[in-house]
Amino acid sequence: MPTKVAIVGVTGYAGGELARLLLRHPGVTLVAPVSRSRHGEPLRNVLPHLHDAPSSLVVRSDVGDAEVVFTALPAGEAAKAAPAWLAEGRTVIDVGSDFRLEDADAYRRWYGYEHPSPELLGRAVYGITELNRERLRGARLVANPGCYPYAALLALAPAVRAGLISGDVIVDAKSGVSGAGHTVDDAYLYGAIDESVRAYGVPKHRHTPEIARQLRVLGAEPRLTFTPHLIPMTRGLLATCYAPLRDGATAEQVAAAYADAYAREPFVRVTSTLPPTKATLGSNWCLVHALVDEETRRLVAVAVLDNLVKGAAGSAIQNLNVVCGLPESMGLEALPLWP
Repeated sequence: MPTKVAIVGVTGYAGGELARLLLRHPGVTLVAPVSRSRHGEPLRNVLPHLHDAPSSLVVRSDVGDAEVVFTALPAGEAAKAAPAWLAEGRTVIDVGSDFRLEDADAYRRWYGYEHPSPELLGRAVYGITELNRERLRGARLVANPGCYPYAALLALAPAVRAGLISGDVIVDAKSGVSGAGHTVDDAYLYGAIDESVRAYGVPKHRHTPEIARQLRVLGAEPRLTFTPHLIPMTRGLLATCYAPLRDGATAEQVAAAYADAYAREPFVRVTSTLPPTKATLGSNWCLVHALVDEETRRLVAVAVLDNLVKGAAGSAIQNLNVVCGLPESMGLEALPLWP
């Protein structure tokens, strides 16, 4: 029988992308698209790109009999409801930020609020499928990564695991405006963002501790500098990561580490040239290219992905597949759009 799923926050960009993908997923049934603001309306009317959704599928105010609940909510909201859902025997996959950090103090420092359910932080499995596949099998609470951390960690993980880098790590990343969600702010108006690029969230972007924590889990103790940029396009994310090589590490070892790490991954490819963001558009792919600057003895690793698919909804569904014992690529087979 297909797994029954709910999407709480279906009217947001990530929630809408979850609905788009899950409606064509052969292993699940979307039983509860949930939104506070559009309760009772057919989903096909609420999200215009889902005009082929069944007319009987209406937006609800509750998760019904869903076995798996996806949450795509503002910071702090999923953690308020998750304890009850877990107590009812459901699985929760949070596409937001509520379970990504290790303790409540980190949320006070980086998010500025008291975490509603600190007792759950130690239970959540961090959902980079490529790095935590075994822990995800049968998990009940999954913390889906942020889009910036996903790209940065896939760019750096092979080098970190192979012990090839040390010292300072710099992550210079750029994302399209859909990463900000349905933000109504002067900074996101067409007249302000068109033909303009700007850095933001420096030096205390909320994804900084997430990236740093996962680098430590992988075996690094770096000093991390993370600088995100907003660029005038709808979708796409590029992370360029820099780190000094350890003494004796070679370009050949770097190439071998990346080839070995991703040789059997269904959605990560090591490319022979620097990849463009558009080569992942609309897909669950992440493309990675790593090279060594011999003049500076520095690793330069680049990862690109679609911030709404691999950076949010697609990776959440990939985690669902692993959690439920389904084929990992099920529902995610679509190739990128081009041009």
